[in-house]
Amino acid sequence: MDLELVTIGNELLLGFVVDSNSAFLGQALSGLGLRIARRTSVPDEPGAVRDAVEQALRRTRLVITTGGLGPTKDDLTKIAVAELFGAPLEFRAEIWEELTARWARLGRTIAERNRCQAEVPLGAAVLPNRWGTAPGIWLEGTLGEVIMLPGVPLEMRNLMIHEVLPRLASRANGRVIRSLVVRTTGVPESVLADRIAAVEDSIAPLSLAYLPSVMGVDLRLTAWGLDPREADRLLGSAAGRLEDVLAEHAYGRDEKDLAAVVLEECRSRTLTLAVAESCTGGMVGERITAISGSSDAFLGGVVAYSDAAKETLLGVPRRILEAHGAVSAQAAEAMAVGARSRFGASLAVSVTGIAGPDGGSDEKPVGLVWFGAAGPAGAESKHLIFPGTRPEIRSRATQFALWDLLRVAKSAGSSKHAGC
Repeated sequence: MDLELVTIGNELLLGFVVDSNSAFLGQALSGLGLRIARRTSVPDEPGAVRDAVEQALRRTRLVITTGGLGPTKDDLTKIAVAELFGAPLEFRAEIWEELTARWARLGRTIAERNRCQAEVPLGAAVLPNRWGTAPGIWLEGTLGEVIMLPGVPLEMRNLMIHEVLPRLASRANGRVIRSLVVRTTGVPESVLADRIAAVEDSIAPLSLAYLPSVMGVDLRLTAWGLDPREADRLLGSAAGRLEDVLAEHAYGRDEKDLAAVVLEECRSRTLTLAVAESCTGGMVGERITAISGSSDAFLGGVVAYSDAAKETLLGVPRRILEAHGAVSAQAAEAMAVGARSRFGASLAVSVTGIAGPDGGSDEKPVGLVWFGAAGPAGAESKHLIFPGTRPEIRSRATQFALWDLLRVAKSAGSSKHAGC
């Protein structure tokens, strides 16, 4: 079953607000086998709202709108939809009484301006909003159905979960739209596509989408209109085939963070970690410590940005910095060795590079990043040249450092003594 989504608000079109509501709605509705066939964003103008809803109803006869239900002059959604349906607004005393009582419980007096939130199109069903002041509205007529929800994410999500989805579930045919994501890193999208071409041709009726980002390329598998158990079986099988082909480049599924995978690997092998960072400025350590319980494997990190800090805090020899520079294989290895020694860790990684936009040269261009890794077997280094802006280069370098740390952890074996 298809439906359309109309999101309303100048702030969306101007880019001041990111439309997180649409992402939530897409996932929530797909669980019932409902597909958002089209999404339209319009300004806070009654004509634009009316036109968008009318056109959407012609295509699917079921529309969800978000936004434009507040008490201010730019909140015009229900006025436009009521006019479209020929359903004049009527004042519902019970809504006003509930709003007044709620404000009183908070020790406040409700403003007269809020009275408009108690006005509802004639014949519409009211969806109680226990998380805000604007009730949801469900209006049916010869044109179809329009479900009007507030744009505030907390209110919209709770109304969907508690009021809308249970009503729509009664119409579901028991089939679902379900997705599973295989997360990859360390391999370009084009190379990835070549590697999995044979698998991609064999996963029907599932679809496969490539979702590149600075973290890598997520592969989203989607089952359309299948029995839930069959969908899960096909998704799991296809994901396994992709992971077999991609080997170390596939590190997790769905929302799995690479830092969490690193920590799990280190715990399983009784390894401890340390990091030394220059151009990433603590981003590697931040990713690791964002994972709850990371302290059982992560000992600490050093952000050594200047040459003097690298020498003083990490013991990088001055002769290396003078002969090779801070962005070099020798400096990266020395930084990793220094971090491992300072913290008494089993493993350590380092990051040093030129994130730009200034500071590059023909020999060492912007985007050049050296990575060092130190473990019981010694130290090693490698470098990459990342494209993008300064934030993108730093994010890519952080992700690669974690991936390299995972590789080193897998090859380090198990040790019961940190720093051995």
